[in-house]
Amino acid sequence: MNRNKYLTIYQTITREILEGKYPYQSILPSENKLVEMYDVSRETVRKALSLLQSNGYIQKLKGKGSVVIFNEANHFPVSQLISFKEIQESLNLHYETIVERFEVVSAKDFPHVQQALKLGDYEKLWKVVRCRVENGKTAIVDIDYFIQSLMPALSEEVAQQSIYEYIEDRLGLTISFSNKAITFEPFDDDDFDYFGETNPPYAAVVRSVVHLDDTRPFQYNVSKHRANEFKFVDFSRRISAQDE
Repeated sequence: MNRNKYLTIYQTITREILEGKYPYQSILPSENKLVEMYDVSRETVRKALSLLQSNGYIQKLKGKGSVVIFNEANHFPVSQLISFKEIQESLNLHYETIVERFEVVSAKDFPHVQQALKLGDYEKLWKVVRCRVENGKTAIVDIDYFIQSLMPALSEEVAQQSIYEYIEDRLGLTISFSNKAITFEPFDDDDFDYFGETNPPYAAVVRSVVHLDDTRPFQYNVSKHRANEFKFVDFSRRISAQDE
């Protein structure tokens, strides 16, 4: 028997998960069944399952089996500057966007936003709260603050579609870069309202300040994800001394 047979099983099941044969929260066939399916030893199957678990595709639960925990929502490109609409199209996701709040607020009422966007006390902000919903369940809550004077005609209809598309295509502005920070925080009252009961009641919170190509900050975003379903995925390469 090929000593790397477990890698073949791992790759096969990974592909089947990605293609939807084993969707999120479904149960893989039992170890006994996998032994029969692939005509291998139990040890080989267990090595393949361990690798699937290590790489975030399944969680082995005693008395239940191997539960698929891979979900495209967990793999949003957090490190990229991209609109939610573009994420959906690139990952072939199907979320409904619900605009929960769309209002004008004073910068001075949100000191952390005011400081990040370098605004005076009497400047105004659009505050937009949008829930990203899949199968009746809120997966992400986006809370955005935009400088009103830069986009005075922003509307709830635009917020329902794509604010970035509006900024770039209709206003002719160029969105350039952002600074982001990720923290894990207990639910507040609004989080319970939007997400419902969740165990544990924590959110992975991605805060970012987004700038135009002339370096002006124009958006403060707070993106909240269920902590038990959040996975930050990025690619890093160590720079050797020769490259420095």
